Amino acid sequence: MTDRYAVVGNPVAHSKSPLIHAAFARQTHQDLYYEAILAPLDGFISAVEIFRQQGGKGMNITVPFKLQAHQLANELTERARVAQAVNTFKFENETILGDNTDGAGLIRDITANLNFPVYGKRVLLMGAGGASRGVILPLLQQQPALLAVANRTPRKALDLQQQFATHGQISAGGYLDFAGEQFDIIINATAASLNDDLPELPGDIFAAKALAYDMMYSTKPTRFLQYAAQRGAPHLADGIGMLVEQAAESFYLWRGIRPDTRAVIAQLRNSRN
Repeated sequence: MTDRYAVVGNPVAHSKSPLIHAAFARQTHQDLYYEAILAPLDGFISAVEIFRQQGGKGMNITVPFKLQAHQLANELTERARVAQAVNTFKFENETILGDNTDGAGLIRDITANLNFPVYGKRVLLMGAGGASRGVILPLLQQQPALLAVANRTPRKALDLQQQFATHGQISAGGYLDFAGEQFDIIINATAASLNDDLPELPGDIFAAKALAYDMMYSTKPTRFLQYAAQRGAPHLADGIGMLVEQAAESFYLWRGIRPDTRAVIAQLRNSRN
């Protein structure tokens, strides 16, 4: 029997995860099938349960269900417990193991693939949803000079500051609260790019050698990356590398084998040219 896996989200048609996991399976000679499932906004739990009942072995969870996934899991890894957000399920008998591979994927992409150190840098994280929750602890573990969280609703950013207070120092507030400050790494963890939108970001926040990183990806630069380029940010990256790296982390959880990501990242980048 071929093992079944899936990514569930809304929207999900744009997801590259089926292509990535198919490439991992070929590379590692694993017998599996990976699909995309569009769940209604009020139908996440039933979509997961149907997939489990059909024999599914695991799932990736994307926007907007990462917080619901945390509530649904009946067992959590340490990084998922701290993040209070889940992007990976592993199903075994009655156990729904929830993990969060986003942070590991982000750090590996920035530090290894892009060769951009986080240590000692000033980092601004935009957004306070499930995507942000998954990467705060791994970012703090890299010992940046400053980690700031900005959100359209400042209260949500302040809630994250409080949630992670025992793990490191975080500044938090609305976007305009950071006007006049400059950052070496600016990460867009909002869903704004899905709608070709841009948060109210001050134009002076990009340091001279800044990396602007958008967790979203598309066939052309996102509005955030265009904005960063117009304001002089010399290093631009979308979320393709992070997507592949977090997928590799999920694949390892499911199959016990860590695939080589470099060829898959190159394949996805070349397919857009």
